[in-house]
Amino acid sequence: MINVIAVDDEPLALQLVTGYIEKTPGLKLLGKFENPLEAAGFLSALDVDLVFIDIQMPDLSGIEFTRSMLKGPKVIFTTAYEKYALEGFKLDVVDYLLKPFSYEEFLTAVHKAERLIKLETAPPEKVEANNEFLF
Repeated sequence: MINVIAVDDEPLALQLVTGYIEKTPGLKLLGKFENPLEAAGFLSALDVDLVFIDIQMPDLSGIEFTRSMLKGPKVIFTTAYEKYALEGFKLDVVDYLLKPFSYEEFLTAVHKAERLIKLETAPPEKVEANNEFLF
């Protein structure tokens, strides 16, 4: 199960994202926030794996929010603006969903996040020594 929060200052956009999260098997919505400052406090208290966050918000942008997390959950940007895609790439976000986005686009982003989370949490493979080969 992937623990998720959603952050967006637009109530309709937040409702769309949380609706998608709630109907997707394997995702557990831990919280939804219209204010990124409240979400930041929540992150320090609970184990969150994935954050869906809008970019343009008052007080703290999604970019500033993501930059402030040293080693935190995976991030998927949800925004109406294409111009921040490069910044998202620099911040190593999982995906960049352009509003309005479909459930299919949402699922594609979630599957990317699932693969990355599994890679990071999987125990290292045990490698048997074989002195006959050099790779």
